Amino acid sequence: MNEEELFHPKLMTLEDFVAMRRVLPKNYRLVFTNGCFDILHPGHVDLLARARALGDGLLVGLNSDASVKRIKKEANGPRRPLNSQAARSYVLAGLEAVDFVVIFNEDTPLELIRAVKPQVLIKGGDWAKDRIVGREVVEDAGGQVMSLPLLPGYSTTGLIERILKGAR
Repeated sequence: MNEEELFHPKLMTLEDFVAMRRVLPKNYRLVFTNGCFDILHPGHVDLLARARALGDGLLVGLNSDASVKRIKKEANGPRRPLNSQAARSYVLAGLEAVDFVVIFNEDTPLELIRAVKPQVLIKGGDWAKDRIVGREVVEDAGGQVMSLPLLPGYSTTGLIERILKGAR
């Protein structure tokens, strides 16, 4: 299967998601999180499952390849992402906890958050609540913003380092 064939019904454009959102029940509690999700690991799966448990549906905003290259440039040079946005979005869509995936090209998900209007905004515990992009938008609309603790011992950067060292 080549990348053009990586289709999943949970993969949506922003326009398609916004149109679909209009027909959801008024009391539908949308949870939103975002990230690069370059190499999916147990920490990601754990965070996504706990985020999904906080509402009726989980939307994952996925950084596009260009976005990842810009924001990961300082830490990792031109090597990231290791997996394309087509591959990363397809893997995320295959997770039970994930209901929707929308790719965004900006460096932050602020415009995406403004457009989708989630009731709950989640980031991993490595983000202080006052640094979470979109916090004001969600809180001003009466929503909730949380930084959930991370599963200890799992990070993409750590995984890449272990792979490069040839260790488990």
